[in-house]
Amino acid sequence: MTAAGFLEGRRLQMARGVLLQCIMGGYPESRFYGSDDGDLALVPDPAQLHRLPWSQQPRALAICDADEFSGESSRLSTRGQLKAVIARYAARGLAPVVATELEFFVFAPNPDPTQPFRPPVGLDGRREDGFSAFSISSNNGLRPFFSEVYECMAALGLPRDTFMHEMGVSQFEINLLHGDPLLLADQTFLFKHLLKEVALKHGLTVVCMAKPLAHTAGSSMHIHQSVVELGSGRNVFSDEEGQPTATFRHFIGGQQAGMADFTALFAPNVNSYQRLFHPYASPNNACWSHDNRAAGLRIPASSPVARRVENRLPGADANPYLAIAASLAAGLYGIEQELEPSAAIQGEFEVPQALSLPCTLHAALDRLKRSQLAIELFGTEFIEGYVASKTLELTSFHDEITPWERRVLAAQA
Repeated sequence: MTAAGFLEGRRLQMARGVLLQCIMGGYPESRFYGSDDGDLALVPDPAQLHRLPWSQQPRALAICDADEFSGESSRLSTRGQLKAVIARYAARGLAPVVATELEFFVFAPNPDPTQPFRPPVGLDGRREDGFSAFSISSNNGLRPFFSEVYECMAALGLPRDTFMHEMGVSQFEINLLHGDPLLLADQTFLFKHLLKEVALKHGLTVVCMAKPLAHTAGSSMHIHQSVVELGSGRNVFSDEEGQPTATFRHFIGGQQAGMADFTALFAPNVNSYQRLFHPYASPNNACWSHDNRAAGLRIPASSPVARRVENRLPGADANPYLAIAASLAAGLYGIEQELEPSAAIQGEFEVPQALSLPCTLHAALDRLKRSQLAIELFGTEFIEGYVASKTLELTSFHDEITPWERRVLAAQA
């Protein structure tokens, strides 16, 4: 849209089916978004209008809500779903607080998708070969890229907490500062977009797949969650003596109750389960623990005022609006129903069957499709449309034969 048209308040409209467009570009049957495929209004959020600092030609980006012409949020909008969850907390005098940790890989260009990703050539003329986790000099070879990333973050008003090299080769992590869930989802979305655009300027490729490299840790989007009282800002997970409250337990109970049903929302792609299949630091379970990274729900070591629940299931490929909405909705459900969690686990443990999660996209979609809890919290229209779109993607994946199958199975009698 031209700047003049935007400033005049001209309404931008979009076919509602676009909200269910799958990642290959196709659409499920029109019955999932209305047979007439009518328009929605894209309503810009005034707080999320940004001049794009990496663009030579003056451009701006406006994050919009997808609304029906009646003014109601479209049930197919993931941002709208998150706003609805936040409103349900507010109706109880509560406000959730979240922070996201996003991991990603920086690779050399990969024009041939049949070839593995490779780390880029750094300023020293060499490719990283590992052993750089948490090193203070590990991004030196990519200093021009990261310098512009930091500059663009400042220009977009994206405050960062910590930035570090992660376990994988040329893998990095950013921790965004905790705050309002909608703001954090917007910031996570903007940061991923920023990474891709700045990488292209520097002849690099940023990949937010859950598992882009074999034999290497995948990329997560851990979500840290606490709940405070509206007005006072008191963390309701801790009492006056600094001890965990019943609300804290119920929140964990709700997380456990929804985790298996919502796995397809946290792990939305076939590749997501490559990360979860190798569970080191990517736990595929609904267990909870005090500071144990093998648990899907971890309680980080902290002071009582910062007591929080870390959901470690979402991957870097998850939609931040949907992942945060699903996690917070499950926690609120636990508070409302006063659900009690299982016993906390510590050390080495075996996952009880009741706390295991789907381990393939097919199984996760089947669980989501049959979930009455998902229907109750997100509505039939959204869940059926989401499953239909993801089923198209799964079918497309199964329409291809992988190199492994040709290499290993072709010689079999």
